[in-house]
Amino acid sequence: MKLTVHDIAGKEVDTIEVDDAVFGIEPNAPVVHQALVASLANRRMGNASTKTRGEVAGSTVKIRRQKGTGASRQGSKRAPHHRHGGIVFGPRPRSYDKDLPKRMRRLAIRSVLSSKAADGSLRVVQALGFDKPSTKSMAGVLKALGFDRSCLVVTGGADEHVKASARNIEKVNTLPAAYLNVADMLAAQGLLMTVDAVRGAEALWGGERARMRRVKAEA
Repeated sequence: MKLTVHDIAGKEVDTIEVDDAVFGIEPNAPVVHQALVASLANRRMGNASTKTRGEVAGSTVKIRRQKGTGASRQGSKRAPHHRHGGIVFGPRPRSYDKDLPKRMRRLAIRSVLSSKAADGSLRVVQALGFDKPSTKSMAGVLKALGFDRSCLVVTGGADEHVKASARNIEKVNTLPAAYLNVADMLAAQGLLMTVDAVRGAEALWGGERARMRRVKAEA
């Protein structure tokens, strides 16, 4: 399939042929859902912790004698039913990590990219070669390309000028193509990719056509 390429002023300047295996497949919603759940779970720290009756401060001496007082039987003041006592079955540090097969992760990313391309929320720009960080310039590019809500800007590699230009714009995030993931793409209404980012995505998740293109470029 072909994608239209824009310049930073929003004008259509070219078209590029892209790999159908990355940008033109039928999205697989169940796999995308599983990838999203796994991605969000892997971001959890899992460091919530409570103290048991053996860890809280306090004496272990029996509060009062067992018999003869007419009162209830009591043990240590560390018991859970006492104030400042231990917690029963409270959270402990743990890992929430979920793993997905490599094929499922690749299919999920391809599905989201194809969905973005199909519904028109994907825009391809020639380059975002800012000489220096400029929030105003980045805001102008996004406005010219029709992004008035949240947007994920994807570059071919790490670009500190682009990152610094977008960090003060609300609901705009930046990522290199190698770090593209389902959670960040679904969190953004729009997806802006440079031509280098598109080729990088094809190289990572593309089919035979993308591999042949890469071999020819290296030759």
